[in-house]
Amino acid sequence: MGRLNFEVLKEAPGCAARTARFTTLHGEVQTPIFMPVGTQA
Repeated sequence: MGRLNFEVLKEAPGCAARTARFTTLHGEVQTPIFMPVGTQA
């Protein structure tokens, strides 16, 4: 396995939505993923 492996699992017909998985040397990540981000507005 290389440094990064990206695999599309499903695609929605008629739009660009998709779910995927990428694997790095440190583990596996499923996308999309909820990423809470706090900013000081």
